[in-house]
Amino acid sequence: MNPLLAYFQRPHHLLLRKPEYISLPLSTPARAPLSGNLLTGPIAVMEFPQSESRQQTWKLTLAYDGTDFRGWQVQPGEATIQGELQSALGRITGESPLPQGSGRTDAGVHALGQVASFALQASIPPGNLLRALNRTLPPSIRVLEAKMAPSAFHARHSAVAKTYEYRVFREALCPPFLARYVHACPWPMDVEGLQRSARLFEGEHDFSSFAATDPEPAGRGVDAEVAPDLRPLPRPGFQIEPPKPSTVRRVFSSSWEERECEAGRLLVYRVRGNGFLHHMVRNLVGTMLDVGRGRLQVEEIPRILAAHARSAAGPTAPARGLFLHSVEYGGTDSINKP
Repeated sequence: MNPLLAYFQRPHHLLLRKPEYISLPLSTPARAPLSGNLLTGPIAVMEFPQSESRQQTWKLTLAYDGTDFRGWQVQPGEATIQGELQSALGRITGESPLPQGSGRTDAGVHALGQVASFALQASIPPGNLLRALNRTLPPSIRVLEAKMAPSAFHARHSAVAKTYEYRVFREALCPPFLARYVHACPWPMDVEGLQRSARLFEGEHDFSSFAATDPEPAGRGVDAEVAPDLRPLPRPGFQIEPPKPSTVRRVFSSSWEERECEAGRLLVYRVRGNGFLHHMVRNLVGTMLDVGRGRLQVEEIPRILAAHARSAAGPTAPARGLFLHSVEYGGTDSINKP
């Protein structure tokens, strides 16, 4: 019997017993886990041999504080959300699938409802996996839900819509406990101008003016969609360049709202769409804040969209104010947060 198949699959009332940890010859990570958890060996969760189990697709819903991470995507020698989740799964199950996120959030960006999918051969009840992950992950990453999913489910490819929020703090002095989660803008702001500019982004547009200018493909932080390649096939011996990723996205809703919090006033931008380019939301916010401050006129927004050039739009708003709010899927399989 596989020595990992012991602990978390016992009946729930037996989980109160002090667990017995079995030291296994697994490779030790070069970097200590951010969780600070004193458990250094894998946590056993199953009671059936892995060879008797089939691959099962899983869907996790996560929330995290992105301040201390270099974004979602795993990077050598860096702390990332994807890397921490993969490491935790390895310690718990003895397997190390690479979790696929609904979007690859950048360094400093937070999430209220990120979704990840992966496949495990391990047989484990969802509640036990959720508890084991939250014991193993750093406190800044929490698993809100763990459930089995159909084999065809993919956190990114199956998504039909995502919602992002951007939070702007309006008081003269931003409290230090809030500074990691807002962009402080105490200067006078034309809120009506913000609302009018936000509505102009609704519908289907080419958002290349609001995409990052880095050489990464349009899949980081967003959905990689490639336009159909309608060019004729090349003659033998000739090559053509691959088609460029599409920069067209559909925005279902785009609006600002004023909120009160314990520390003072907030302006919150919420945008829902079928996909977002790298830095797209932060560039939209930076451009609209220029409108709010009177540096840009609302009437210039259509011209910026039509320019298809990043230099035509405003600055990129800081990452700390951005939250991946929720992800939606077809049918009844959707994640909706209030």
